[in-house]
Amino acid sequence: MGSPILGSPTAPITIIEFGDYQCHQCYNWFHNTKPAIFENYIDTGKANLIFVDLAILGRDSPKAAAATYCAEEQGVYWEFHDLLYTSQESQIDNGWASPERLKAFAFSLGLDMDLFDNCLDSGKFLKRVQFNTNEAKKQGATGTPTFIIVSSDGQQKIGGAQPFSVFKNIIDSMI
Repeated sequence: MGSPILGSPTAPITIIEFGDYQCHQCYNWFHNTKPAIFENYIDTGKANLIFVDLAILGRDSPKAAAATYCAEEQGVYWEFHDLLYTSQESQIDNGWASPERLKAFAFSLGLDMDLFDNCLDSGKFLKRVQFNTNEAKKQGATGTPTFIIVSSDGQQKIGGAQPFSVFKNIIDSMI
């Protein structure tokens, strides 16, 4: 399920992000809050991050999510993930996450294009994306982004693109 772990697998805190690559609030969190989370918790080994698809916003959402797993096969999941959030346009399904653009993103990362194209065109990971979306809903994620902060003592849910201070208060209380 979900992405490879970003950060130390043995970190005491896991941040699970449920998101959609076409979600503008996910984009805001990626650009405004994630850098501080990364610097203060992931880089220091206090937390790790797992991204789980909640691909619900448009017809290009499942394909964009599946493309990240095609990139993962070539060892660049997080680079592709970051490129999608860096390249996101404000309109859903306006073509920025079309298969052609996803292939252009893969090309820009220097991926083996035969492998990537075959993976994306075959729909190889669409069932994984649907499974993740269903699991996200089971975990109570009704919108994007939703976060669950997990420690050995329990878990806490955060809805929306909250500022760093909200995450800091919760994570610090769980460490």
